[in-house]
Order: sequence, then structure tokens, then C-alpha cells
Amino acid sequence: MTEKDIKKLNTTTLAYLGDAVFEVIVREKIVTEKPGGAGRAHHTAVRYVSAAGQARAAKAMVASGFLTEDEERIYKRARNHRSLSRPQNADPREYKIATGFEALLGYLYLADERERLREIAAEAVRIVDGK
Repeated sequence: MTEKDIKKLNTTTLAYLGDAVFEVIVREKIVTEKPGGAGRAHHTAVRYVSAAGQARAAKAMVASGFLTEDEERIYKRARNHRSLSRPQNADPREYKIATGFEALLGYLYLADERERLREIAAEAVRIVDGK
């Protein structure tokens, strides 16, 4: 896909992909750094992949200037997108922020910017861990 094609995609579609990409990155980190049972791994992953965790990380990255202008523009476009879906287990504001974060990750994945994708995911994990 070209960058132009990726930018034409619905932000909800980008978030759908970004959610899966972030989940895999987090699971890989947990399995390689703290081997153990699947139940413990799932419990650990939820801290990072929940709307609350993603929103916390996204807000901190925006506030600190960690994201580039283009990345912030993609994040805000998705965050501000009007959606008819309602979050089941999350605060609606956190859900929108998390959706923006996931859309950014989906965009970076499709744009084949894997190094930057991993940098942002690692920063998100660091923020959620409180480091």
C-alpha cells in the first residue's frame, strides 16, 4: 500500500489493525521476558492493552512531544473520529484516546515503519509501568 492509500483508510480500520499489532508486541514481550502460564501472561497484558493503559500512554507521549507532528495528526484524526460504537468496559474518553493510539500503530504497521512502531510500543509499556 502506498502512503496515500493508507491515509485514505478509515481510522477505525487502522485502529482495528493497530490493536492486534500492539497485542502481539505486548504478548511477545511478556512471553520472552517473564515466561510462565498463559493465564498470568494474559493478566499482565491487560494492563498494557486496555483502553485505560493505552490512553495513559498516548496522553503522556503527546504531552512530552514523543510523537512527530505527522504521528500526532494521525492519532488526533482517529481520536476525534465520530464513532457509533460504544465501549463496553471503558470510559468513553479513554476509549477514544486509545482508538487514536491504536490507529497510529496500525498506520505505522501498514507504512512498514516497524522500527518506529516498536519505539512507540516500548514507550507505551514504559509509561504504563511507571518508569
